[in-house]
Amino acid sequence: MDDAGVFDLLELGEYERTALSELLTLGRTTAPNLAEATGIPKARIYGVLDSLADRGFVKVIPGRPKEYQPRSPAAILDRAAENHRQSFESFRADLDAARESFLAEFGPRFEAASEDIRPTEELFYVVDVGEPSERETRRLYHEAEERVNVLTKSFEYLDSVAPALADALDRGVEVDVLFLHPDLLSTENRGIQADIVERIDAEFPRIDYRFSEEKLPWRGTFADPSMEYETGRAILLVEEKDVPLSMRQAAITDNGSFVAGLKRYFDLVWEYDSTASYPE
Repeated sequence: MDDAGVFDLLELGEYERTALSELLTLGRTTAPNLAEATGIPKARIYGVLDSLADRGFVKVIPGRPKEYQPRSPAAILDRAAENHRQSFESFRADLDAARESFLAEFGPRFEAASEDIRPTEELFYVVDVGEPSERETRRLYHEAEERVNVLTKSFEYLDSVAPALADALDRGVEVDVLFLHPDLLSTENRGIQADIVERIDAEFPRIDYRFSEEKLPWRGTFADPSMEYETGRAILLVEEKDVPLSMRQAAITDNGSFVAGLKRYFDLVWEYDSTASYPE
């Protein structure tokens, strides 16, 4: 993330980010000097510095004239995190204070309106491919109790899930990965896959993997399937050749019957249509 992105996270206005950036360069200085260095109007500079001081990003040093000194970059980030934590705690306290009256008012209405509605369960819900789908995949690893199965082209997103994967393995979860055979990959993806396989051998030796000799109609991850159709959760996306990856969506389900079907497909390919050896 670049500097502008960090300042966005700090929720600074244009003058505030300009002032803080210059302070971090100049060190301790006065408001008039900072106004001259940054071009911020003198009528605004004191308000800008007071705002930065209120957030804990700048120290005010008494004197005639007063001087302003920036906190260290690490202290600024720590202070920002603490400010957000305090804001969230205040928000949660306000919600807790309103909870009883809100539930008393609207709970009976909701129950009355729901009496004649037959409950339904959605088979899937969807998230965008990218960070949202990777976040759901990490959650799946973290919540797995016994087993995780992965169907993937080359596991190119390993970096984004590696800590969650390591957590699952440390808890004794069994992880099997079914790659697409490199003969079915492009030259670029073949190279990515080779690097990932080498990394798995080095960093995650408990993972068992094979290579599907047939194209995979879907890719994804599922956890804790039950052949009694009672448990299981999955995230998957189907092959869509003409749709860019950035425009795809991943489907998520915790329907035990559906996840059991995914497990049966995985086992059949693993047993009859895959190889354990990586081609030289």
